[in-house]
Amino acid sequence: MKTLITLIGLVLIIEGIPYVASPEAMQQWLKQLVESHPDKLRAMGLTAMAIGLFLCVIAQRSGIFG
Repeated sequence: MKTLITLIGLVLIIEGIPYVASPEAMQQWLKQLVESHPDKLRAMGLTAMAIGLFLCVIAQRSGIFG
């Protein structure tokens, strides 16, 4: 449970960095995101999930990360 809470905290930190570093650019990016076709957003989400799953599998099954 401790690892899960830590992971969620790290995700929130990483997600918040662009908003702090460049809020104007994030507003423009979010406007473009809202105007995007739902199928494109779905494909982007599935791609991100696949990459995340791949990274998790590699981290768990290999000795690369300790």
